[in-house]
Amino acid sequence: MDKNQTEFVREFVLAGFSQSPSIEAGLFVLFLFFYVSTWVGNVLIMLTVASDSQLNSSPMYFLLGNLSFLDLCYSTVTTPKLLADFLDKDKLITYDQCIVQLFFLHFVGAAEMFLLTVMAYDRYVAICRPLHYTTVMSRALCCFLVVASWTGGFVHSTVQTILTIHLPFCGPNQVDNFFCDVPPVIKLACADTFVIELLMVSNSGLISTSSFVVLVSSYTTILIKIRSKEGRQKALSTCASHLMVVTLFFGPCIFIYARPFSTFSVDKMVSVLYNVITPMLNPLIYTLRNQNVKSAMRKLWDRSDLTRKK
Repeated sequence: MDKNQTEFVREFVLAGFSQSPSIEAGLFVLFLFFYVSTWVGNVLIMLTVASDSQLNSSPMYFLLGNLSFLDLCYSTVTTPKLLADFLDKDKLITYDQCIVQLFFLHFVGAAEMFLLTVMAYDRYVAICRPLHYTTVMSRALCCFLVVASWTGGFVHSTVQTILTIHLPFCGPNQVDNFFCDVPPVIKLACADTFVIELLMVSNSGLISTSSFVVLVSSYTTILIKIRSKEGRQKALSTCASHLMVVTLFFGPCIFIYARPFSTFSVDKMVSVLYNVITPMLNPLIYTLRNQNVKSAMRKLWDRSDLTRKK
């Protein structure tokens, strides 16, 4: 296609995981299981927090309910299209749909990064300033921090999207991933993208890396400030689930976005980890290590069982 005819580039081809229909059918079943599990786990946490007055009044669980909602949104940005493409030989996505997917991917992803940072601050106040916890982490402040997380995600995504849509695309049009993301998409632009890549790496890389540093520093400070061995073990147990979530989410994001946009064969598998697997695992990580959530879930189940019997 002629480079002057960029307006005729109207669709991209998403790279699949395999050229074999039988393998893709098997992957469809596997990823459908992941997606359904993501919905079941995260919706269950949201219902549990909303239905239990004690959990709903706690800043930690209020933030956890919001994290579950973000995980649902994040997984839904890419997984339904991936499932459809397992059954579609062509794997096409229009230019407009690609940009919309890219926008919401960064919108929700950045919002989740900011919210995880807020949750680290919540744990810092709860463990290091327990007498002031309810005063500092008021419901008004929690709501403000959640809104700020969404706003930060929106601003970040808007910058990424504007930088992308100003690039000319005139072929090739095969995106080397199973969804539209900034690194593989701008590689298809028929223009020098060095400055754009530098701006995008500075934006995405700075957000993911700085948030990760703040999170690790926060948890390290918590452990350092607690002198007793017993208290430190209790604090570590409390923060362990957060640290696991942070590692699973931020590790792949830093790998993808905090380096020049060169494509590696492992990128697709890394993308699966933070787009599909992590949103599914988050409910398990939090509930398996949290007696309060498990107790509230049992109460919710007992109430629903009693309602069915009536």
